[in-house]
Amino acid sequence: MRPVDWFIVIVYATATLALGWYFGQRQKDTKEYFTGSGKMNPLLVGVSLFATLLSTISYLAVPGETLGKGPVYLANLLVYPLVFLVVGYVILPVYMRQRVTSAYELLDARLGSSIRMLGVVLFLMLRIVWMAVLVSMTADALQAVLGVDEKWIPLIAIVTGAFAISYASIGGMRAVVVTDLLQTLLLYGGAVLVLFTVTLKMDGFTWFPTEWQDEYWDDQPFFSTDLSVRVTVVGSLLTSFLWMVCTSMGDQVTIQRFMSTEDATAARKAVGMQLTVGVVVGLTLGIVGIALLGFYQANPEQLPEGKTLAEHGDKVFTYFIANQLPPVVSGLVVSGLFAAAMSSVDSGVNSITAVVQTDVLPRIGRTPESEEAKMRFARQLAVVIGVAVVLLSFLRKLVPGNFMQVTQTTVNLLTVPISLLFFFALFVPFANSLGVWVGTIASIAAAVLVAFNGPIFGYRDVEKELAHISFQWIPVAALIAGVSVGLTACWIFRSREHRTTDTG
Repeated sequence: MRPVDWFIVIVYATATLALGWYFGQRQKDTKEYFTGSGKMNPLLVGVSLFATLLSTISYLAVPGETLGKGPVYLANLLVYPLVFLVVGYVILPVYMRQRVTSAYELLDARLGSSIRMLGVVLFLMLRIVWMAVLVSMTADALQAVLGVDEKWIPLIAIVTGAFAISYASIGGMRAVVVTDLLQTLLLYGGAVLVLFTVTLKMDGFTWFPTEWQDEYWDDQPFFSTDLSVRVTVVGSLLTSFLWMVCTSMGDQVTIQRFMSTEDATAARKAVGMQLTVGVVVGLTLGIVGIALLGFYQANPEQLPEGKTLAEHGDKVFTYFIANQLPPVVSGLVVSGLFAAAMSSVDSGVNSITAVVQTDVLPRIGRTPESEEAKMRFARQLAVVIGVAVVLLSFLRKLVPGNFMQVTQTTVNLLTVPISLLFFFALFVPFANSLGVWVGTIASIAAAVLVAFNGPIFGYRDVEKELAHISFQWIPVAALIAGVSVGLTACWIFRSREHRTTDTG
């Protein structure tokens, strides 16, 4: 990068830390730190929901998927109206009647402390792995953009994690939400600038394909009974719907943002904003992948030596940023890439801190007595989480596959099982803790068996990925197993265990 690009990145980093410090000075208690006192602007919260759940994973994975595998994955955007109806009018009215700091408080009154702690443990596992994967992917991308040797990737990961932890721990939820707006503008602006640059370099929209690119894209039918078909339209719709609804039902990251708004109406506006921004940015990122495919098809000599579109689709975006963008534009796009990671890590750290302080510490009798002590502990815990995330990020490459495959088989493995805890607690009258334990174990087992059926059953596909069964069936299998086994078990154990009222 040129000096002017470094200047832009430094200005972005400085502005972000300044915002964190500004909001940190205004905090008086943990309610403000974790939920912004429950009075935040729903449109800002909606943008924050989007920015948090997008992350560097999607920022890199979506262009890589549409470039190297095909555009059918973008069909997932078609299900967003249904997601809005289910989340906005089924889930939110139930959740917003109960103002909580930790989502898992909702489980305790209905199913007891064991289910509450099960939810906490699964959430911590999910989000720590999620942050580790995105820090690792960000470090890989920045290494390519900066043009440094791969030996520097661990240091880049440390710097990325340290920066995000710094301003998340200083500023709390308000800092997270406000900087998420800045980061969304940056990451979207970066994608648009890449499209603009490709169009200029190719003298128009000649990069847009007029036919299916058989040389690079998979066969992606509307539906297939062959479970090994990697992506179908129906599979994309199911995966997207289940992921978004289940994340809204059981993930502290999203529920914490719902609780930062005044009521169900405001939370519904936040979800509407989240989905609207998601459609615009998701479609743009998908088109970026198609544009880059067209550019490098026309200019294959511009690819680094030994790299091909078919085998290195995930890295083409970063190659283009490093070698084709003009000064200033490159700095803005790198800031956008950095921003995508920051918006997710800071949100993850803030949410994990809220859960530990609300759900874990009271159980072990270590709750800080004063608000000042609680604030100090929250910030110290944020640092510990950051260190754990950075260390775990070094293990990401043990899971093969492109960015999309890795994401689905690691980060999203527990999304459905966690949400089922809330499904049983809030929507099943005869639910009991023993039955829910059995159902959750069945759901996790189904997800793991589908995600890693290659190593488990002793075979791998021709691309040396993990399975003969597509990653798109992971949430479906987890849902079917969890609901069917869970309902059956709850019915069987209903006479042995009535409503659990144990709180510890």
